[in-house]
Amino acid sequence: MTLTRTSHSQVDLFSDEVLVDPYPVYRDLRDRGGAVHLSALDVWAIPRYADVRRALADWAGFSSRGIALNEPVNRMLVGSVLASDPPFHDTLRAVLSARLGPRAVRPLQAEIAGRAERLVDELVEQGSFDAVTDLAVAFPFSVVFDLIGIPDEARPKMLGWADATFTVFGPLNERTLGGLDAIGEMFGWLGTVQATDLKEGSMGRDIFRAADEGRIGRESCIPLLAAYTSAGLDTTINAIANAVHLLGTHPDQWDLVTANPGLVPSALNEVLRYDAPVQGFGRTVTEDVEIDGVPVRSGAQVLLLYGSGNRDERRYPEPDRFDVTRNPVDHLAFGYGTHACAGQALARLEAHAVLTALATRVRRFRVGEPVRHLNNIVRGLERLPVDGLVLR
Repeated sequence: MTLTRTSHSQVDLFSDEVLVDPYPVYRDLRDRGGAVHLSALDVWAIPRYADVRRALADWAGFSSRGIALNEPVNRMLVGSVLASDPPFHDTLRAVLSARLGPRAVRPLQAEIAGRAERLVDELVEQGSFDAVTDLAVAFPFSVVFDLIGIPDEARPKMLGWADATFTVFGPLNERTLGGLDAIGEMFGWLGTVQATDLKEGSMGRDIFRAADEGRIGRESCIPLLAAYTSAGLDTTINAIANAVHLLGTHPDQWDLVTANPGLVPSALNEVLRYDAPVQGFGRTVTEDVEIDGVPVRSGAQVLLLYGSGNRDERRYPEPDRFDVTRNPVDHLAFGYGTHACAGQALARLEAHAVLTALATRVRRFRVGEPVRHLNNIVRGLERLPVDGLVLR
């Protein structure tokens, strides 16, 4: 295939410089076309909203068997819920959805709201805190471990394991190689877990019950347990941290939320659009396709750029403007279609609870200089100091 001048790029999307601020690069890719060949990786970037959404809706034409941008991880993921297609995918997902779907998590709303209020009260009393470690990490940890029933011994390492789960989906760079060591450690530990190690009535125990009842194979228990953990932690942590950062650096938008806490769901949707925790996932094309007039051959790998699609000016007016009243319910941060994030209802519940607790207690706050956390796939922060609290 002869590549046109506007359908290829030499950019390294996974360099430190780009990961710190990928959005100017995304705009350049969108300007080049609906499918841009990344020469360094031999992968097609799909940067525009409509094309990403269309590919996500077509699980048969864009297979999840190529979700990672390296073959070792794709081989490791065979049989997992993330890297499988229907009908096998549907069988595995049904086990997750039984406890993570909107109807299943709704009864948890009051308890999660209470936990958020107590934590925010403690942080407000301190007068200053780190929005990442003290809030965005501490809160999902307090919720998710109890729900999954994970033994206390694993808690100190689980954050690093969840982070590694996503970074290994990138190319075989230094971050991926380091993540593989952590993933090996995680699955080594998970391989020792028995149903009786998990709290009775927990989501984790339900996975083993599904195997006992013949709904899934015994070999699917550990990958599903890993999926529960990663889905419940890393994306939620980064969504909350990104929300505090954006609302702290846009005080006029925080004023709107504090004046009307009913705007919290709209504000969270805008946070997810503006700074998506998951920036993209790979897919393998199963038949020849044409994207924006560019032919992409069967067997090629594509990178669906959620973070770019969410800033696509073809979909959202003034996409680089943060506006809590926009309410972009169609954002791509949780994916779309068959592989839409199974844990998104719980993630929303947690983030809504935290932001509502803050909005009803804190009229104004100041954020310090953020420290960006670099992960091949997930966009988030390492640290974010918060002080200057003015209470309501």
